[in-house]
Amino acid sequence: MLHLRAKPNTRANQLLRAADGSLTIRLKAPPQEGQANAVLLAFLADAFGVPKARIELLSGPTSPFKKANIQGLDEAVGQAHLTQLLG
Repeated sequence: MLHLRAKPNTRANQLLRAADGSLTIRLKAPPQEGQANAVLLAFLADAFGVPKARIELLSGPTSPFKKANIQGLDEAVGQAHLTQLLG
């Protein structure tokens, strides 16, 4: 499970870790008609190597604070992907 802060309308899709340890995801899409959420789900699916159907947005569809679940992904594997994404 990921707790994220989404920032739409940015130059590139990018996942960042803030100084406090929280995760921020920058999204190129605007926050209108679910466009940013669709890009968020596609980005996470690609980043974690799973089909989009296995990414579930649990909360925050209209909020910048999101909770997403990646179904069927082992926690250790997920942490390894996250570490690699964040450099």
